[in-house]
Amino acid sequence: MPNIKSAKKRVKVIATKHMQNKIQKTEMKSSIKKLSAQIAETKDAKLLSEAYKTIDQAVAKGLLHRNTAARKKAQFAAMCK
Repeated sequence: MPNIKSAKKRVKVIATKHMQNKIQKTEMKSSIKKLSAQIAETKDAKLLSEAYKTIDQAVAKGLLHRNTAARKKAQFAAMCK
């Protein structure tokens, strides 16, 4: 455990940011799973815009690399055709 006041604060800030990142990643993964299930079931892409939105938000927050996001979005677009 840190003894310095600023180090204690950093521990709290890091824990908060870790939880926010975890929530964002979980939301992104669940929207991707919903979209995958829907595509496998009906080849319909009603949830495509929602999945794109969560992927773009993850890129904006630095959770995903932009090329990884582009690859995922391209894969979903190809699956919908």
